Amino acid sequence: MTQPPANLKRGIDPDSPPRPPWLKVKTPTHGRAVELAELVERERLYTVCESAACPNRGECWSRGTVTFMILGNICTRSCGFCNVQVGRPTELDLEEPVRVARAVKRMGLGYAVVTSVNRDELADGGASVWAATIREIRAAAPGCRIEVLIPDFCGNEAAQETVFNERPDVLNHNVETVPRLYIPVRPQADYRQSLELISRAKAAGLATKSGLMLGLGEEINEVRQVMRDLRDAGCDILTLGQYLQPGPKFLRVERFVHPDEFTALAAEGAAMGFLKVESGPLVRSSYHAEEVAST
Repeated sequence: MTQPPANLKRGIDPDSPPRPPWLKVKTPTHGRAVELAELVERERLYTVCESAACPNRGECWSRGTVTFMILGNICTRSCGFCNVQVGRPTELDLEEPVRVARAVKRMGLGYAVVTSVNRDELADGGASVWAATIREIRAAAPGCRIEVLIPDFCGNEAAQETVFNERPDVLNHNVETVPRLYIPVRPQADYRQSLELISRAKAAGLATKSGLMLGLGEEINEVRQVMRDLRDAGCDILTLGQYLQPGPKFLRVERFVHPDEFTALAAEGAAMGFLKVESGPLVRSSYHAEEVAST
């Protein structure tokens, strides 16, 4: 494996160009967004929308959609792109699944998206809480479809199957970037391990999904190879979006990918056999997830 580019650095680059116009997002002002924020605070819940500083937060919350983040808000991994707090979690909130389900019911969601931090200090990586969350949502909101964006559980197949057995409607696990960049981008993860997770989920009969960020120094041929690897692993749905540096301590943006390039990759993905490719500068894992999964 070749080494990551020497200029893949953290911090603010004084010579970096401003964000191009296609990445400038207006923050909608809508009463639904305020109501949702109040509900999340009242139920003592976390959302990846806030914790990961998602640029689509205003749009999605105004539409009444949110991605819940379970297992707390402290992650045991130090990915170079992620704004979620890193450290050693001190507790496990076993009532969290009930509160997530209650929020889903009160919001009247027909499609719920749930993700989590990594909890590598737990024997099962938090898989039992994942399973409980799916069950509680189904009990509180019958008919609500559930998409889960799960960690790799350190390759623990029994933990993965604990989630698979609850039959989520979509099983998402992101590979995030090309293998060459894993050390700076996902230092505690393993590319092949992620592909194997997707293969096992597909073998279990689940609809599968994964995604990559572009603009971290990858080459186009590397992106195409990851797309082929994912398709060979049984991935049904693919998301491709622009990496945006959430703060000065994170990896810099190496390149702003033009929307036309995202459009071309979407066409290539369709030709490879993906059921759906959601590809664009502002696309994130759960962006328009309900519409994507329904295609």
